[in-house]
Amino acid sequence: MRLLRVIVILLILAVGALAVYAYLGDMDPAPSEMRIPVELDLGAEIPAPAEEPAQPQSDG
Repeated sequence: MRLLRVIVILLILAVGALAVYAYLGDMDPAPSEMRIPVELDLGAEIPAPAEEPAQPQSDG
């Protein structure tokens, strides 16, 4: 029973220490420039422009 109590207390202390570290620790990411090449699919077929909608006919 004592061993279980010690394990539970150590577990609670570990969780508390992790929470304090997460709250107070310096976890800001270092700013850095990132360049990523982008592939453009220029061989794709260009879609035809949409047709203009028909004008409504008036029955006059």
